[in-house]
Amino acid sequence: MLSSRGVRRRSLTRLTFLTLVTLPLAFFSFTGTAAHADGPGSGTPWVISVGDSYISGEAGRWAGNTNNGESYHDALGNTAYYDNASNTAEQITRCHRSKAAEIHIGGGVNSLNLACSGATTSTDASGSYFKPGIDFYNSGGNQGQALMLQSFAATHNVKMVEVSIGGNNFHFADIVTQCVADWAGSPSWWPDYCKDDSVVTNNMSTSAVNSRRAEIAGAFQNIRTAMRNAGYADNAWTLLVSNYMSPIPNGSGFRYSESGYTRQSTGGCGFWNADADYANGTLLPKINQTISEAITNSGLTNVKSLNLSTAFNGRRLCENTVGLIEEKGLANWTSAGAVDKTEWINTIRTVSATGNYYIQESLHPNYWGEKALRNCVRQAWNGGTPKSGTCVRGANGLNANGEPNMVLQ
Repeated sequence: MLSSRGVRRRSLTRLTFLTLVTLPLAFFSFTGTAAHADGPGSGTPWVISVGDSYISGEAGRWAGNTNNGESYHDALGNTAYYDNASNTAEQITRCHRSKAAEIHIGGGVNSLNLACSGATTSTDASGSYFKPGIDFYNSGGNQGQALMLQSFAATHNVKMVEVSIGGNNFHFADIVTQCVADWAGSPSWWPDYCKDDSVVTNNMSTSAVNSRRAEIAGAFQNIRTAMRNAGYADNAWTLLVSNYMSPIPNGSGFRYSESGYTRQSTGGCGFWNADADYANGTLLPKINQTISEAITNSGLTNVKSLNLSTAFNGRRLCENTVGLIEEKGLANWTSAGAVDKTEWINTIRTVSATGNYYIQESLHPNYWGEKALRNCVRQAWNGGTPKSGTCVRGANGLNANGEPNMVLQ
């Protein structure tokens, strides 16, 4: 999404949602240090992430949601998205590659996050913020993510590349904007649903889906080309394709009534029940199916899939199994049990401009969500022999790495 700072207003107006964001390559930010002779097949292994905001770490600063103020859930502080060599700024403004991002699995495995909030499969250099796609764009010091990957992989031993891409190609942010605007602008006795609005029907038409499938398949092929150009045989590395998780419950699972304004003014989840059911029953499955079909169409043979579609069930935004920090009687995000009592998806924010919140953080995995996904990715890495699987919640509590317990099935 484009971006602007924002906090959720009590007065509900037409939203301006910002898309998922940006990123060139001045410095590489990573965990670990490469040996002098590192390269394809030589040296400490690396895992790399490319794609959009759902893998970059957007919203990873915030642990749970609250209306009481930033300090109650600010897990990473002002440097949350800093990723340049000196940890003083973003390499590319509004990429929002957070320190909680899922690719940083540790355990002797180095990691690099090249993903960027707002990215589609193709680079967009026309807006206020540069958004590198998964391509070989190279102009004015700005590069596409495939070219960044190629340059890095040539001098590092990259064993796995994780990708999350396609949501912005489907204009997911525009769809969410329309759904929340329809909820805010119509009464419960005569609801205006977004599921039949043109922004949804046009983006989910057969022709649109076919185009998105081809674009996503092309992005996967660009990743393969980048690795081949860097000196890798196809069987020397693995592409791990992640899909998208459900961020909100079905209509019956919301803890706030769909009448009145509490659903958005308190919970930050202004969806009609019918639209939430459509999102979980039709929209998300179609997007994830398209990603799966794109893998087949790409022709890549070294692919594993990480299914995240139900990973956050029970911890979703406004779900009746969790609550705001204050609703659960917690002092702050560090209180015992906070990970199991609060949401793993960041609240939806409308247009305003104070504090350290960004509108573009809306409806993304927060700190707890990112840490849960990291647990999933580590299990998919499987000690260097990557495997496919469906990641779901495990037992309550945190593991030894401070992550929610997850199970890869």
